[in-house]
Amino acid sequence: MFEELKPHLAELRKRLLISVAVLFVMFVICFGFWEHILDWMIVPLKEALPQGSNVIFTKVGEAFFTALKVSFFAAIICSLPVIFWQLWLFIAPGLYEHEKKLVLPFVIGATGMFILGAMFAYYVVFPYGFSYLINFGSQLFTALPSIGEYVGFFTKLMFGFGIAFELPVITFFLAKLGLVTDESLKSFFKYAIIIIFAVAALLTPPDVLSQLLMAGPLIILYGVSIFIAKMVNPAKKDKDDESD
Repeated sequence: MFEELKPHLAELRKRLLISVAVLFVMFVICFGFWEHILDWMIVPLKEALPQGSNVIFTKVGEAFFTALKVSFFAAIICSLPVIFWQLWLFIAPGLYEHEKKLVLPFVIGATGMFILGAMFAYYVVFPYGFSYLINFGSQLFTALPSIGEYVGFFTKLMFGFGIAFELPVITFFLAKLGLVTDESLKSFFKYAIIIIFAVAALLTPPDVLSQLLMAGPLIILYGVSIFIAKMVNPAKKDKDDESD
């Protein structure tokens, strides 16, 4: 059995090495611009901060490790096309020839939807979420957010929304492979709603508005996924229905 897995493990190692190599190169490049990237990242926070408040760091080395986090975050975003490409090349040997030709739509679609989800978080969710969190209790406390904690929180939300917006892309290729149909997605809808709100509660700030801002688009995307599955791999009607 191990002998049968050897070629797959070797292929996986090859794809991982290429992805890591590209990620490392992008990390080095992004580290040279980390201050500019951080300036962009903290714009939503600064807009929500009351007058007299500022972003600080409280631990020795926090500024340096924040620079590393910022560079790594930017490197992952820049490396997404290559990462998705290598993922496709890894699963391609198990596909038919006509399915292998979908590599370009997969790379473009997956990268585009991830960025779309991240931008939705940045321009829609962050302004409302940060404003609520920072102004809550502002009459009792002075807001002095730590830059390290903020960057960690920021990247968590960006990746959360980016991954969540991959739903239509994943559905398209699962339907293309015949693994899901529109009917199977419809029957799973009531469970999907629970999962969506649970994920939204975990990934967003603890206020109802932010959770709805994530859950709402996900529900819409699930509906879009049902439509995609219906176009790509519609459920076959029963013989009784066909006879009627």
